[in-house]
Amino acid sequence: MKIQVKKFRISQQIMLLQICLIALLVISCSQKISTSHVANGWAKNSVNTVIFRRNALYTHKDHQYIGFYDNNRDMILGKRKLGTSQWLLERTPYKGNAFDAHNSISLIVDQEGYLHVSWDHHNNYLRYARSVSPESLKLGEEQSMTGTLEKVVTYPEFYKLNDNKLLFAYRSGESGNGDLILNKYNTSLKEWSRAQSNLIDGEGERNAYWQLTSDANGIIHLSWVWRESADVASNHDMCYARSLDGGITWQKSDGTPYDLPITQSSAEIVQRIPQGSELINQTSMTTTDTGKPIIVTYWKDSLDRAPQYKIVTQVGDRWQTHSLDFRTLDFSLSGVGTKAIPISRPQVVASKNNLHVIFRDAERGNPISVATSSLDRLSQWNITDLTTDGYESWEPTIDPVQWRENQEMHLFLQNTTQVDGEGLSNAPPSAIKVLEWQPKE
Repeated sequence: MKIQVKKFRISQQIMLLQICLIALLVISCSQKISTSHVANGWAKNSVNTVIFRRNALYTHKDHQYIGFYDNNRDMILGKRKLGTSQWLLERTPYKGNAFDAHNSISLIVDQEGYLHVSWDHHNNYLRYARSVSPESLKLGEEQSMTGTLEKVVTYPEFYKLNDNKLLFAYRSGESGNGDLILNKYNTSLKEWSRAQSNLIDGEGERNAYWQLTSDANGIIHLSWVWRESADVASNHDMCYARSLDGGITWQKSDGTPYDLPITQSSAEIVQRIPQGSELINQTSMTTTDTGKPIIVTYWKDSLDRAPQYKIVTQVGDRWQTHSLDFRTLDFSLSGVGTKAIPISRPQVVASKNNLHVIFRDAERGNPISVATSSLDRLSQWNITDLTTDGYESWEPTIDPVQWRENQEMHLFLQNTTQVDGEGLSNAPPSAIKVLEWQPKE
């Protein structure tokens, strides 16, 4: 009898092991995770992996485009045919001050196939170039856009609107003293014009750090936090505005028109957050398929044991905040320059039924992670790790076209090391990859 019991227990263990292996296989298949190697790139700081790259990856027709700095600080552009892992790379004649992690590369492809690139900015003159022909990786000469307010540029970001015109956003001025500028590109005329010379005015005392998205109806949604000085600890309050006409006029969430420029006293505050709350700047936002804005960020309120990722969203005529509440590792966010932070700024995308928040957290070993929740129940979250390896200073940047058209998440992937306060590490060049993941929904 004892022998039979022992055999039965062994059989149970084997059966359980088989079930676990099958379950792992099912999970693996449902994840549909793959990566393609691009090249090795600069890794001494996070300049290739900061979240405010709009965009690090971008799809046009059947090709995906990429940009990064190599170890010589040369700007490299590349493309591949979708569904393949072979990248065609082009070393441009342009370098960037990669010693400063602000000086990232942002790119987009217009409706005619021209590649637009802006790079190497931290309170310096505009650097912008366009490809010499459609779908080419060769860039023409550097050029201006409008010729004004282009001497003190930071955070260049490209967006494509529903009418296929391009939007270019950047800060004119410095941290704690800057204004938000918007340019629009007419593809048929191949010309940039000014949409807003000063959409959000810091009044010489502060500046806005923004997130921007457009919904299926072409409405532009904009959110931002204020910063009173160069010290990140002076970040405060989450504010909101939207435009129904491509960025010309702006209104609050209840339809009340803004008198432009928007200032601290006129801004709609959707979540009050005091200074000294470990509030991060420059995260992301998205909308549901019905156009409801969703903002993701992190801060620490009086009841939190550590800074937590937060969702700020509009429900009817009210705004609600949901805290993900899974973090336990505390940290303090203060000082100037690019910070070495144990978590990444979050990226957010919405499918028909679910919300996905992409992040990295040292508490979890720094893998690429996704927290998923049903859109109608943002109090319950399931976390999936897309990698087993850790990525020390990585932040999520996605290909917006792949998500919008295919509900696939294509992430720029590289292990970089950021030293606090704009320092440089001794990290050797590391592999740049594109990770592809398709959620089960």
